[in-house]
Amino acid sequence: MTDVLHAAPWLLPLVALLAAGLVAGFAAGIFGIGGGFIVVPALVIVMPLLGGDRSEYTHVAIATSAATIIVTSIRSTMSHARRGAVEFEVLRTWGPWLIGGSFLGGLLASHTNGKVLTIIFGCGVLAMSVFFIFRRLSERVLTDQMPRGLLRAGIAGGLGLFSSLLGIGGGTIAITTMTLCGRTIHRAIATAAGVGTLIAVPSALSYLVFGMGHKGLPWGSLGYVNLPAAVAVSSMSVLTAPLGVAAAHNLPSSPLKRIFGVYLIAIGAWTIWKTTKM
Repeated sequence: MTDVLHAAPWLLPLVALLAAGLVAGFAAGIFGIGGGFIVVPALVIVMPLLGGDRSEYTHVAIATSAATIIVTSIRSTMSHARRGAVEFEVLRTWGPWLIGGSFLGGLLASHTNGKVLTIIFGCGVLAMSVFFIFRRLSERVLTDQMPRGLLRAGIAGGLGLFSSLLGIGGGTIAITTMTLCGRTIHRAIATAAGVGTLIAVPSALSYLVFGMGHKGLPWGSLGYVNLPAAVAVSSMSVLTAPLGVAAAHNLPSSPLKRIFGVYLIAIGAWTIWKTTKM
């Protein structure tokens, strides 16, 4: 009985992280995102139970989210690739700029105040909600060619930096770019899953390295990455990512996109409101 009482305070955060992993995996598969919009808020909520300095919670949440996206996005990409939907040429040509931008984003975030980083996340989430709510933005076509040269470097590098700051996979911006360039939504979602991998790996590594030696980090943290939380989320996301992929190829995504867009508005507003209480 005593052991159960001692374990009770950990049951709620564990269940929350497992649930976040299930939802994040499905969202990653169906929308081509990394799941950070779901994982980061869940981590911010449970961080106080892991101890540490409150000012470091946002850094740890974003860094840990990036680590979970590595697993989730690889699983999603593999599932999409089996259906022949991933454009690996896009991943190859965008890769260096995505990686460079992501590493720079991790460096910038490590020198950014936690409160400011929280505001950046909230504003970024609100901005991304527009894509999911307004259908016309995801259906417009401007050209049949993907960006090249300096334009590609600017978009991919900026995408990596922005996504690293938010702890997300960058799928929303990648999908928008690809659909504007004439790719079908299914191919855009599939390729965006691979973009998440290219962003998440350098992001997580940079947060891990730049967080080394920081005092006040929650229990179980390696650098800014909290390993127990990352394992809990990833163990569930790998189960539901293929289900999301199947749904993406077989179900109309418009209603789900709008629902997810409303969720993003709520999360963005809640995050900004929470910052005023810090």
